[in-house]
Amino acid sequence: MPHPCPCGYLSDPIHQCSCTPLMIQRYRSRISGPLLDRIDIHIEVPAVKYRDLADRGETEGSEAIAARVAASREVQKERFKGTRVRCNAQMTARMIRKFCEPDAAGSRMLEVVTDRLGLSARSYTRILKVARTIADLDGSPDIMEHHVSEAIQYRSLDRKTG
Repeated sequence: MPHPCPCGYLSDPIHQCSCTPLMIQRYRSRISGPLLDRIDIHIEVPAVKYRDLADRGETEGSEAIAARVAASREVQKERFKGTRVRCNAQMTARMIRKFCEPDAAGSRMLEVVTDRLGLSARSYTRILKVARTIADLDGSPDIMEHHVSEAIQYRSLDRKTG
């Protein structure tokens, strides 16, 4: 969906959204829940101020990011050695149970969020797979609460509006 709501200003820090919760619900319902469930990551990207675009401050460089991604892919290659699976997104249900067990705090967070948002089983497994990838990028063999939290943030369209 190109915009979070019909007017395009929902969650915009500068402009006021003029949509009612019903308008937002109707707008978002144009894409079916089962289709959204099949998308691993969906986030709202707010407008960026010029000052932030022009900022030349310290950021993680492309080479460092590429190195983290390459290291993550090597971990996944080793994890799935001897199978047809090549990356976390392709994991089967059995693999998810084996490789995507979050720590106790992460499990509690996932339980609360799943119940509160009424997530489907497919959304739940997408969160676990994304959390596994975030942990891999972080160089962590375990999925921690902050990995689960970040993965949940990438499911913005699962959240209720209004």
